[in-house]
This record gives sequence, C-alpha cells and structure tokens, in this order.
Amino acid sequence: MKLWYLIRRNCKIYFKDKGLFFTSLIAPLILFFLFVAFLGDTYRDSLITNLPEGAEVGKKIVEGFTGGWLMSSLIAVCAVTIAFTANMVMVQDKVHGQRSDLKVSPVSGTTLALGYYLSTALVTLMVCGIALVIGYIYLAIVGWYLSIADFFLTLLDTVILVLFGTALSSIVCRFLKSQGGITAVEVIVSAAYGFLCGAYMPISSLADGISHTLLCLPGTYGTALMHEHFMGGAIDELGVLFGGDYADQIRRGFDCTLSFFGSTVSEWVCFLVICLTVAALIGAYVLLCTVKRKKKN
Repeated sequence: MKLWYLIRRNCKIYFKDKGLFFTSLIAPLILFFLFVAFLGDTYRDSLITNLPEGAEVGKKIVEGFTGGWLMSSLIAVCAVTIAFTANMVMVQDKVHGQRSDLKVSPVSGTTLALGYYLSTALVTLMVCGIALVIGYIYLAIVGWYLSIADFFLTLLDTVILVLFGTALSSIVCRFLKSQGGITAVEVIVSAAYGFLCGAYMPISSLADGISHTLLCLPGTYGTALMHEHFMGGAIDELGVLFGGDYADQIRRGFDCTLSFFGSTVSEWVCFLVICLTVAALIGAYVLLCTVKRKKKN
C-alpha cells in the first residue's frame, strides 16, 4: 500500500508540471519528424543501393522497410531519453527538501527507491505508448508488414527498453542534486544515446573498433530486437523476391542480426542480455539507495 501511494504521488507531481509533461510528450514527435524528414531518404537509398543489379522493388516494400527502421530507432531512443526526463521528480524532491521528509517517514529505503522507479517507468511507458500508436498509424499508411507476432513483440520490446532506460536513469539521477545537473545529463543522453545503441546508423557500417565497442553495450541488443520486429516482415518479403541469402544480408547490414566478433547473435540471446541487464541495474539501484540510507541513519 505504501508503494502504491508513492507511485501515485510521484505520477501526480510529474503530470502537475505541465511544462515537464509537454516536453516529454513533444520530444518523440519532434524526433519522429526529424527521422521522416531528414533520415528517411538516406535509408531508402541504402536499401535501393543494396538491391541485386537490375532488380526493382515496389514502393510499398521500400516505405514499409524504411518506416520500420525509423520507428524502431525512435522507440529505442525515446525509451531511454524520456526516462531521464521523467526522473526529474526524484531530483526535484532533493532540491525542494521533500526527499528528507520521506526519509524520516516510516517507509523503507527499498520501498522509496521502487516508488521512484515504478512511477518513472509508468510515465515513460505512457509517452512511448503514444509514440507507438503514431508509429503504427504511420506504418499502416506507408506500408504495413508486421505480423501479429511482430506486433506483440514490439510491445514487449518497448516494455523491456523502458525498464532498461528507467533503471539506467535512476542510477544516474541518484547522484544528481540539482535541476541543472539532470538537464545537462538529458542533453548529453539525447545527443549521444542514438549513436551508441545503433539507432541513427547501422553498427555494421562503422569501423571494426567502434562496432565491437558498441556491441559491448546492452542497449545495442534492445535496439536490434526493435529493428528485427519492426522490419522483419518487410525483409521477409524482400527474401521472397530475391532469395533468403539476400534477406540475411539485409538483416546483417541493418542490424536486425548482430555479429559479435564473427559470431551471429541469436534473438533469444539479445532478449537474455537486455533482461539480465535490467535485473542487474534495478538491483544495483535499490541496493545503492538502501545502503546509502543506512549509512546516513
């Protein structure tokens, strides 16, 4: 019951700040516009360039493939960046002194930590859910190739990536004590994370040293799952037209299938990596909050 009250309190504080909520909501829309307006042509040209010599493909497949890449990249980035914005409540409590009041209340450190974590995850999931709806509508217009299984897997991927982004932001925000600090972190994460997880450009197109480094980061595997489940149907359609080898080549070239030092990474391994990372980060966050509170007491 105490945990529920904390979650509800944190969510109310977040939604009460209209500027903060508007910023979180508008960020995916701006990113979506930038993807469609500036990066769409790049990925269309990349696909057309990789077609077999003399081959032609329908516009619907090209748009479905490109739309799948754009939406998978958008959700993969927003699941992390929005979590940092939503965690502003934790930092505001420190700045305004509410955190001290909560610490002297009969609430355990674990309950307090989980209250911040779950409320942030809930808010982030709501914003990403709106972005998903927009993405599904966009794909339905330009080219829908998602199977029923892919549709539900994209939802599962979104939940896992939101849990990952929330855990990561919770640990970072645990050490921040000012709104200026979290604003600076938000700017850095928003600018860098898309490159680090392979959302803005395929990791396979980068130099070996950089690609091997990025493959050591867990966010890369969550993004790869998003790519596969949003783009897999369009790639399978290309495989019907040009053969399975061509489909495998496209999957490797656009990070639907990752290669870790020459070894192909299976889909279940990607799920395992990101899920174990989420569990480890949540455990570290709760432990960090609990131990620090005991030391102060």
